[in-house]
Amino acid sequence: MITPRKRILGWWFFDWASQPFNTLLLTFIFAPFMKDLLGSGTAAQTVWGYGVGATGILIALASPFLGAIADRSGRRMPFIWLFSLMYVLGSWSLWQAQPGDVNLFLIMTGFAIGMIGMEFATTFTNAMLPDVAPKGQIGRVSGSGWAFGYLGGMVALLIMLCLLQINPATGRTLIGLPPIFGLDPATREDTRIVGPFTAVWYAVFMVPFFLWLRDHRRPDALSVWQATRGAWPDLRERLKRLPKQRGLFLFLIAAMFYRDGLNGLYTFGGIYAIGVLGWSITQIGLFGILTTLTGALFAWLGGKADDRFGPKTVIVPALLVLIATVWGVIFVSRDSVFGHAVGPDSILPDIAFYLLGGLIGAAGGTLQSASRTLLVAQAEPARITEAFGLYALSGKATAFIAPVTIAVMTQISGSQSVGITPLIVLFVLGLVLLLWVRQDGARRGAPSGETPPHEGAEHP
Repeated sequence: MITPRKRILGWWFFDWASQPFNTLLLTFIFAPFMKDLLGSGTAAQTVWGYGVGATGILIALASPFLGAIADRSGRRMPFIWLFSLMYVLGSWSLWQAQPGDVNLFLIMTGFAIGMIGMEFATTFTNAMLPDVAPKGQIGRVSGSGWAFGYLGGMVALLIMLCLLQINPATGRTLIGLPPIFGLDPATREDTRIVGPFTAVWYAVFMVPFFLWLRDHRRPDALSVWQATRGAWPDLRERLKRLPKQRGLFLFLIAAMFYRDGLNGLYTFGGIYAIGVLGWSITQIGLFGILTTLTGALFAWLGGKADDRFGPKTVIVPALLVLIATVWGVIFVSRDSVFGHAVGPDSILPDIAFYLLGGLIGAAGGTLQSASRTLLVAQAEPARITEAFGLYALSGKATAFIAPVTIAVMTQISGSQSVGITPLIVLFVLGLVLLLWVRQDGARRGAPSGETPPHEGAEHP
């Protein structure tokens, strides 16, 4: 029997299963490894920016149609199966990234396939939130899910550092062991294994999700084929009437900017640390552990604050912290910290970057969790799935801005520090627009006869 508790746990397990793609591949292990593949931190940041940016464009083009199809058909699980397969195959392919014998096009294509699978699977599972969250607890369910996902990313990162990834300074893993499975550090097998490891992790831990989650189809739902045929006219009508829903419209634009900034910060954090501070993969891994710990803690606390004070009250301080943190990161280098010169052997730059990483994790976890619940507050009660489709569109339509602008700024300036300045602009734009969004959204202006969000929805 699938109980309400199992449905919530199953939904949480997607965050646990999918988070290693962000933690291990996008940020702390594979992205910094690009420097070894290309031989330069600036070149790695440029190529990574264009590659991730191009993938974002593909996601943006496909996102609105998939959202329209899912909304009309009421089918999410078949899409999640498909995107899960892409996640696994794309992640596994990164095993081929051997320095000195690498086909960069094939590696970036494999990474793109995995990233597309991860992003779209996330879109469809996020749309299930109103179905699994009990009335009055959507903030806690969302926050706890993010926290659970962060913990999953941290455990996966610890396994990589303790059992698989060597520290170049010692030739051993973090706990002093040789890499398991006889991995050969000379050909970087200890690092390349992150791709297959991420794929296996996802496949194993998605089992509870597929066992305990089911589609909830409306009586008027169309077949997938019929929904596909009508996807474009349906999407066109949705976009035409969107500006009339002022709160939802402004929130989607605000989230479009600050989510892109946050994704850019996560995507380039590891590359920045290895290029500017000269960190090893092991140091970046420890940085990742700290970031995921603070992310899990504050996503959980933020979920509680969300239910008590409202999601906007949680999001605004998180954005202010991120703006200040990115500004701080720009002024941390090997020879100076916040404008004060330091010696070549000083550990002050490392300490400063660790502290800034903790703030990034705390603010990022809170921001992402509360954004899901603020969307529910802005959406019309009978169109929750439609709203999540538009949320996916807004998040992906400009997902290329941060990586591409970082790549361009880095290429023009020849400086990784100058290269990340576009992130500040994205966070500020998101904050300014968010100030005009009402926290109670559609609840305040719901027409007579309509119930506020959740009160008419099916809950466990």
